[in-house]
Amino acid sequence: MTEYEGWKKKFRPDIPSTARIYDYLLGGKDNYPADRAAAEQIAQVLPNVRTSFQWNRAFLGRAVRYLAADRGIRQFIDIGTGLPTVGNVHEVAQSAAPGAHVVYVDNDPVVLAHGRHLLHGVAGATITEHDLRQPDEILADPELRALIDFEQPVALLLVAILHFIPDDDDPGGIIGKLLEPFPSGSYLVMSHGTADAAPEVNAAAEIYDQATSSAHVRSRDHILRLIEGLDLEEPGIVWLPQWRPDPGREPPPNPAEAYFYALVARKP
Repeated sequence: MTEYEGWKKKFRPDIPSTARIYDYLLGGKDNYPADRAAAEQIAQVLPNVRTSFQWNRAFLGRAVRYLAADRGIRQFIDIGTGLPTVGNVHEVAQSAAPGAHVVYVDNDPVVLAHGRHLLHGVAGATITEHDLRQPDEILADPELRALIDFEQPVALLLVAILHFIPDDDDPGGIIGKLLEPFPSGSYLVMSHGTADAAPEVNAAAEIYDQATSSAHVRSRDHILRLIEGLDLEEPGIVWLPQWRPDPGREPPPNPAEAYFYALVARKP
């Protein structure tokens, strides 16, 4: 089977894709009728979801910039990267720290196709095809190992992805396995869906049952258990727009309508 034939076999525009739903709600164009229909259902349940997803992208940018500029991190592994948009991780990281290395990981065929096109000729960045539930395969990937030095701290980015991993697949164990080979001073960046302040998030999560991955929102206490053994950076677990807002920019008056918690944690 050729690479194109394999891509075509996995490509299912008739099934909503979590990455393409996210793309549509961010105002992107790389989506299909099934994605748009599911996204509109979610928007009916969660009126602030488009703004929430914008806040999520902004949090990712702030966290990457903080780690590159203030914590000296020079290598990033972004799993569940999603479709390219404004402020991609390699752009933010390399702007703050020229020479930074970034490895994107995803298993959506549309994401992979767009990512490879975007990164063609870009030094220090690549995208590889893996499932988050297979951390050993991710870490063994030769393209990742060509760019990532396991003797140096790394930033592991799990942004808006872990709530697509059910408890039976041990999301906390996945985090531990991914960070295990890296030294003290490595970081986890995470955002995670929750129904703590908006019970209707549970109804929105059910819409993903028809998509490529089901959704599993979690409470603040549950998320804390997932990162046991790591040290939270200030300001801890907060709503997306509350995590280190840019200077001179006040958080919005409705931060809980982010529907996501945000955190950065350090491996001691």
